[in-house]
Amino acid sequence: MNTTIIRTALFVPATRPDRIPKALACGADRVIVDLEDAVAENLKAEARANLDTFLTENPQARILVRINAPRHPQQAADLELCRRHAGVVGVLLPKVESAEQIALAAASGRSVWPIIESALGLQALPAIAQAEGVERLSFGALDLGLALGLTSGTAAAGRMLDQARYAILLNSVVAGLASPLDSVFPDINNPDGLSQMVADARDMGFGGMLCIHPGQVQVVHDTLMPSAEELSWAQRVMTAGAAGDGVFVVDGQMVDAPVIGHARRVLQRAGQPPG
Repeated sequence: MNTTIIRTALFVPATRPDRIPKALACGADRVIVDLEDAVAENLKAEARANLDTFLTENPQARILVRINAPRHPQQAADLELCRRHAGVVGVLLPKVESAEQIALAAASGRSVWPIIESALGLQALPAIAQAEGVERLSFGALDLGLALGLTSGTAAAGRMLDQARYAILLNSVVAGLASPLDSVFPDINNPDGLSQMVADARDMGFGGMLCIHPGQVQVVHDTLMPSAEELSWAQRVMTAGAAGDGVFVVDGQMVDAPVIGHARRVLQRAGQPPG
């Protein structure tokens, strides 16, 4: 299992190579250069050439690439680009619907982040999650909502998408994958709404979010950071647990293995050693 903590993965279009260094400098845990949705069909080759040039001129840069979807005529060229550059550390595979599609992307020698965006992809989640080369899962709420016929932005649609989140989390845990990332929050001028979505994702067990604007990164990080009170509690639990007793009391509450596990996760979210 890859245990690297990824809270934010920021998209930047390959049609704007000037934005890649800015994205890398903004504090996001990962930068995803997009060759798919953010690039018009007539600009695909140009976008790929832009990325090729950037990676050649900046060999120290480390990025992920969202390649074009399975069955797209330019996916093979995208994967060849990823194979040639050590700076590409992972491939986002959009609209994935089978383990076989994962295998093709994994043949690039890079870890794969499948993005679930269709009913077929949701149905095939167990096989997708178990496929060799998969690091972590995510999903596209807008595309998945459209595929399922949901009315975007409604409470009812939200309840349905939460079921997709449950499936993604469940299959991530069963397959031993790194913590999944929640879908993008499209309203870049609504930091309060973003913070609420991040808090919900955190409490559901997600590790972070996909981001579409540099301004979202710090909001996500701040929301995921445990409060001073949570950190103090977690440290007290771990200190008391170091004595080796199976069950003990902290702040008047019984502490056993699951509580210790929760305290360890709180410290990990803060980037602190668990003991």
